[in-house]
Amino acid sequence: RGSPLREQLSAFTLTACFSCIFFVASAAASAAMLTVSEVFPMEIRARAVSVFWGLGTAAGGASGPMLFGYLLQLSETTGTKGPIVAGYALGAVLMLVAALAEAILGVDCEGKSLEAIGAEVVQLMPQAADG
Repeated sequence: RGSPLREQLSAFTLTACFSCIFFVASAAASAAMLTVSEVFPMEIRARAVSVFWGLGTAAGGASGPMLFGYLLQLSETTGTKGPIVAGYALGAVLMLVAALAEAILGVDCEGKSLEAIGAEVVQLMPQAADG
């Protein structure tokens, strides 16, 4: 006898879950240029976003399918959905850590000039003046 969860996780429900995840993720990804810190000039921000976007896409494009395939294989071996749930939980924890880091280390930049932001950053982190 299979678990009730197995009956609920059909191809349709998994596709619906992926659609919801990508709906939120695509909105977050397209807002990347808007949320990059205004501490740096626009050319540097654009270059940084493109470099890290490319690196992230390469790393995630290579490791994501392998990790998900491994978790699927592990789920079939154990007969539970626990490994897949753990994979999603790991992704959620990583996003929460990133949000917490931004909340702690982020500098409020909206509506300020680069000079005012630079002075604020130097006050918070004196070693920034050396760079």
